[in-house]
Amino acid sequence: QVQLVESGGGSVQAGGSLRLSCAVSAYTSSTVSMGWFRQAPGKEREGVAHIYTSGSGVYYADSVKGRFTISQDNAKNTLYLQMNSLKPEDTAMYYCAASRRPIRLALMLTTTFYDYWGQGTQVTVSS
Repeated sequence: QVQLVESGGGSVQAGGSLRLSCAVSAYTSSTVSMGWFRQAPGKEREGVAHIYTSGSGVYYADSVKGRFTISQDNAKNTLYLQMNSLKPEDTAMYYCAASRRPIRLALMLTTTFYDYWGQGTQVTVSS
């Protein structure tokens, strides 16, 4: 069983930055695809970014492209999401997720093929 624990959320003003972290109990031995998702109140969970644990396969939602950066530190078993130029519409609960299988491009930002999920960390951006 893979456990994911997110941290780093908080409240910031528009234009600010946050870095989310996701500690993974078995980063490369049991996971292949890693993703960040978010869910705002009353909305469906949406994909934000994806990366393979090999380091390839970086992919972003159009809404965050150029502002968010997904990265990983395999030695620390940690996934990151650097969020810059934050907007009020980025306000949501952010989740990291892991899959035991490689997810093809068209499905990287969908929730279907992820096997493990963290509990989430709240990000609130005020205008």
